[in-house]
Amino acid sequence: MSGSTRFFIIGSCVFVCLSGLLAGCDSQKLARNLQRDNYIDLYVDAVTLKDSNESEKAIDKLNRSVAANNRFYLGYSLLGQIYQEVKNYEKSAVSYEKATQLNQWSFKDYFNLGKVNQAMKNFNAAVNAYVKACEIKPEHLEANIGATQSFYEVKDYNNAFVYGKRVEELDPNVSDVQKILGDIYESRKDHNQAIVSYKRALEKDSNNPDIMLSLAVAYLRTNRTEPAKELLTSVVALQPQNGAAFKYLGYSCLQLNQVDGAMDNYSKAIEIDDKDWDAHRGLGVAYIMKGKGEDDTVDDTLKQKALEQWKLSLEINPEQPNKQRLLKLIRHYSR
Repeated sequence: MSGSTRFFIIGSCVFVCLSGLLAGCDSQKLARNLQRDNYIDLYVDAVTLKDSNESEKAIDKLNRSVAANNRFYLGYSLLGQIYQEVKNYEKSAVSYEKATQLNQWSFKDYFNLGKVNQAMKNFNAAVNAYVKACEIKPEHLEANIGATQSFYEVKDYNNAFVYGKRVEELDPNVSDVQKILGDIYESRKDHNQAIVSYKRALEKDSNNPDIMLSLAVAYLRTNRTEPAKELLTSVVALQPQNGAAFKYLGYSCLQLNQVDGAMDNYSKAIEIDDKDWDAHRGLGVAYIMKGKGEDDTVDDTLKQKALEQWKLSLEINPEQPNKQRLLKLIRHYSR
C-alpha cells in the first residue's frame, strides 16, 4: 500500500470516528478515546493484509481493532467482507449485523448481510436486510433481486411480487425474477401473464429445464398442447430423471390422442417416482383409451390395468383433487 493511500485511509477513519465521538462526548472523553489502542493502525494493517490475500492475519488485526474500539463500524464491515470472501457466512453475518447496528445508513453492509443470509438459506433474515438496503437505495437492481428471491423463499408472494415488479422496471431481462413472477401469476391463475414472464425468462436462459417445465404447464392450462409437448420433450432430453416432465408429457399425449405415447411417458414417470399418484391416475386413463373398441367396450386386460392404477392412486393420496370423479370411474369400470 502506498503512503498516500495509507494516509487517506487513516484520515477517513479519523473523520468517521470523530464525527460519532463529537456528537455525544465531552473533550476529556474524546481525548481518552483517541489515546486508546491504535485501532486505526490495526485497521489499516488489515486492509494491507487483505490486499495481499492474507485473510487470517487480516482477521486477527481487525478483531484487535474492534476490541480496542467496539463502536468502530468500519472494522466490523471489513470483517464481514473478509469472512464472506472465505465463505464463513455465519461469522460474516455477525460482523455485518454489528456494522449495521453502528451505522444504520450503510447500504453496503445491509446488502451484504442479505447476501450472506441468503447463502445460508436464512431467508427471513435476508428479507430484513434486503428491505433496509432497498430503503437506502430503492433503485439498486441486485438488492431488489435479492429481496424478490428471499420473499419468494419465505412464501410471501405479495411482497415478492412487489419487489419483482420493481426489478422488472429496472431491468425486464432478469431471468430468475421473471421465473418468480411467472410462478406468482400461475398461483393467481393468470396463466397468460405467466406465459409472458416465463418466455422472458427463457429468452435469457434458453436451456433452463425448470423454466421450460413451468412454461409447458402454463401452456397446458391454456390448451396449447403442441408447444407444451415440444418443451417437455426438450426437458426430458436435458433431465432424463425428471418425473414431472414425463407425467406432463403423458398428459400432452393424451390430449393429442397419442395413447401409446401417453402410456410410455406415464410409465416412465412412475418408474422415477412410484408415489406419483397423478401419474398412476393418468396411466389408468391411458389404459382405458387404449382398450376402447368401436362399440365403446373396453378390453378386459387393459380395463383391469386401469383399475389397478386408479386404486394405487387413491392409496397414495386418498384426498386427491377430483376424488369423487375417480371413484365414479372405478365403479363404472368395475361392473
